[in-house]
Amino acid sequence: MTDTRDISNLLGRAGFTLLTVDTDEVKVGYPSMWELIEDLQDMGESNAVIGRRTRINPDTLAAASAIYKELHGNEDGSIPATFQIIYMIGWKPADSQPKPLERGSGKVNLKDVL
Repeated sequence: MTDTRDISNLLGRAGFTLLTVDTDEVKVGYPSMWELIEDLQDMGESNAVIGRRTRINPDTLAAASAIYKELHGNEDGSIPATFQIIYMIGWKPADSQPKPLERGSGKVNLKDVL
């Protein structure tokens, strides 16, 4: 999984300011590993290793499907997959950019609000 601090650092090095990075985890159930693989491929999450094999033996895939279902399968026969969605916001420096207030300049105590 990607660390949000790494993303913040990259955005900062790219010149963005007032950064906000947030993540969500979405759990999805699939009927089988085959639908999961299809969704991963549609997301561009294929093997990007240079010099990789272009084809996997179908028996290997069938064995992987059975093992995954046995180890991680749900009672209804579906298999779970968890996806991390990362949201990133940054401002390009400009004169009109909002400026953060000085520390301690707030007029309402957060303890009173919560």
